[in-house]
Amino acid sequence: MKRFAGGLWRWARARPRTLAAAAALLLAVGFAGGWVGAAHVATPKVAYTRGPPAPIPDKPAPAAPAEFQAALDHLANAYGEPVGIAVSDVAQGWTAEVAGRERFPQQSVSKLWVALAVLQAVDEGQLKLDQWVVMLPQDRSVFYQPLTSRIRGPNGLAITLSDLLRHALIESDNAANDRLIREVGGAGVVTRALAEKGLQGLAVGGTERDLQTRTAGLTWRPEYGVTWIFKQARAQLPDDVRDQALAAYLADPPDGATPLGIVTALAALKRGELLSRASTDFMLGLMGEARTGQLRLKAGLAPGWTLAHKTGTGPDWRGASVGINDVGLLTAPDGRTFAVAVMVRQTRQGPTARHRLMQGVARAVEAQWKAGDRAGEPPPTLSAAPVVAGGGR
Repeated sequence: MKRFAGGLWRWARARPRTLAAAAALLLAVGFAGGWVGAAHVATPKVAYTRGPPAPIPDKPAPAAPAEFQAALDHLANAYGEPVGIAVSDVAQGWTAEVAGRERFPQQSVSKLWVALAVLQAVDEGQLKLDQWVVMLPQDRSVFYQPLTSRIRGPNGLAITLSDLLRHALIESDNAANDRLIREVGGAGVVTRALAEKGLQGLAVGGTERDLQTRTAGLTWRPEYGVTWIFKQARAQLPDDVRDQALAAYLADPPDGATPLGIVTALAALKRGELLSRASTDFMLGLMGEARTGQLRLKAGLAPGWTLAHKTGTGPDWRGASVGINDVGLLTAPDGRTFAVAVMVRQTRQGPTARHRLMQGVARAVEAQWKAGDRAGEPPPTLSAAPVVAGGGR
């Protein structure tokens, strides 16, 4: 190092004009080699703080395509009653919404978050998908629960957690969902799991049997596990009791969620940010097999598209229906995925109008995909598409 510095100095003296530059370079070399004394250098003070450095802010999400936002606005306005819609491009990050921050009753959509908490417990080794549980008569719930028809005799029904998840997500079985809540440690554990994952705007509200009996104006009793007994007890209530109970539910639904919260969670699930790869694939696979709501979002999809989803359907009272929902992941033929939530708080519209709304959102997503998000290029017209009508759970 000293030999190199001496040679550099002789070269600079022979070239006076570069003397200053040589001196600067010589000084830098001295620092690098450590032979310039530290006493001759003014060392700047550096302030250190405890803990990890502050995270770099995430890049702001891009704005939703204006034409697509206009299409959602049009669909919501045409429905004629308050609805909540949110659509998020899973890869690009933009989100379009109508009333996306308002809370809507989820009904069976909340089964998604129970499944998420159960699979989180599986990932952490607290539960196993192949572990067996026994369902007894006291495990009956309300409304749709075909699984309970297999509970016979004192030995009950032996079933694995994996099969309980299948019944809850594919068939929307209420008894399966309630038993999963019990196995994971209660609704509070589900709520905590959502919070720990940073998911906002979501809730569970308890077991289906407790939620549905309170919404009807009743308090859960074991005999209500027989559907006709529950319906008979509900029918004997004074109308004003049912009115007050339903009004309280709609004003502050224990299972309330925002469309934005739902699509944010679904997009994160699709990206593999919430569960292990195995648990993510398992949950998305069950959602892809869902048998409910065949005339909702699914009926609006073109050939080549796939849907992994969960529906919600609440009670009917005084000519109106509560909690008519469909949420899921719509995947285009090229693999591009959109998280979608369509939620109706309370509606007097018949099934055909509800299906038209949901199918219209699915078709709007397809139109936006075809448009390729090119600025200034409107998506294909949405009004010409036929509506598939009929029933659907």
